Amino acid sequence: MSGKLFVISGPSGSGKTTLVTRVLSNVENLRFSISYTTRSVRAGEVRGEHYEFVSREEFQDMIGQDFFAEWAEVHGNFYGTPRAEIEEWIETGVDVILDIDVQGARRLRGVFDGAVFIFVVPPSLEVLEQRLRDRKSEEEGDISTRLGIVKEEVACSKCYDYIIINDEAYIAAGRIEAVILSQGQGDSEDSRQRMLAATRDSRAENVYGPVFLRKFGLK
Repeated sequence: MSGKLFVISGPSGSGKTTLVTRVLSNVENLRFSISYTTRSVRAGEVRGEHYEFVSREEFQDMIGQDFFAEWAEVHGNFYGTPRAEIEEWIETGVDVILDIDVQGARRLRGVFDGAVFIFVVPPSLEVLEQRLRDRKSEEEGDISTRLGIVKEEVACSKCYDYIIINDEAYIAAGRIEAVILSQGQGDSEDSRQRMLAATRDSRAENVYGPVFLRKFGLK
């Protein structure tokens, strides 16, 4: 039985990393695929745990070797998803979770059959800005740049399978866990149906609408 790929995206500051960490600690048979990046290490990040940090030259060499399932340049830095590791895990029945930007997610569509796409957002644009400032890891110019593309990123969420509002981390993590468990092929049909019912309110078609869009300055 093959595993399944779960792709998590969302604006910088939406809390994706925190949610993924919570989900990994609670869901069995789930692995986190570590992306490669050319950006600098932030305070609190660990090489080989949060990202594999490489130089631009090393990254370009990896592109030439077809090392990545997808790659993109975001905010002036390269990010890429390793192909072989994910393929091996899925073939051996292990579920995989990725934390990548909307460009990368777009490029992954069609690469892995049956992948599930989940978009994470804070309750509003104002909350997002405050979170970016609170973590004190970016300069003012970087914050402005990130906020400038939020509308575009949120507009892309309509193409995802699920939209998770990260109001409280433990609640949002539980919603993601329900999505993953609803896809479980080894669980009983009754259990799977309960999880499917629990995820109904998070389906993109039930979230993406005028009220949701106005919170991010979109009509």
